[in-house]
Amino acid sequence: MIELLVVMTLIVVLATVGMTQYRQSVTRAEEAVLKENLFRMRDAVDQFYADKNKYPSDLAELSSEGYIREVPTDPMTKSKDTWTTTQAEPDANNPASQVGIYDVKSGSDRTALDGTRYADWN
Repeated sequence: MIELLVVMTLIVVLATVGMTQYRQSVTRAEEAVLKENLFRMRDAVDQFYADKNKYPSDLAELSSEGYIREVPTDPMTKSKDTWTTTQAEPDANNPASQVGIYDVKSGSDRTALDGTRYADWN
């Protein structure tokens, strides 16, 4: 009976360690996807500005104009609608021009494995 108790205790300890490692690897993968999505969307915004000399009005415009296939899902919130955008400064030379977005960030309020907030990633 004692042997069975020792074996069960070892199995529980190993399962706990394995689950912790699994969760951290899933989080690392989500963080890598977030970094890639941010890089690709910011690059598309820059290309849009270089081509049209104005910023896109929203992320959907990047997709409709062909700069990205579709707005990616934020891996931290599991939604396409939670991206936080930063508005560009108004053009002093053309005050009637429409102000668009020049930066994109995650809408998550969670903290990364390195201690920073996902919403603050550059």
